[in-house]
Amino acid sequence: MNWTAFATTFGLVLLAEMGDKTQLAVVTLSARTSAPLSVFVGASVALVAVTLVGAAGGALVARWVPAALLHRLAALAFIAIGLLMLLRGGD
Repeated sequence: MNWTAFATTFGLVLLAEMGDKTQLAVVTLSARTSAPLSVFVGASVALVAVTLVGAAGGALVARWVPAALLHRLAALAFIAIGLLMLLRGGD
């Protein structure tokens, strides 16, 4: 196990997910159903499934696309999204 990759991923995903719509949905569902354990298990399995797809997809793409190109494409995508958000005024 690559513990550096594990810790980095854990920290980034934890911060990215804190206060997002997934967490708000879990809070709402827990309150509405009064079944927090069931909501926790359902949300956990869903996040694991989504993460599996992302990790497998990333590994697949990395076989054919050089890492340097992936970094550049990701940077361009973030810049484009930021510019779109800036130009749209946060609507």
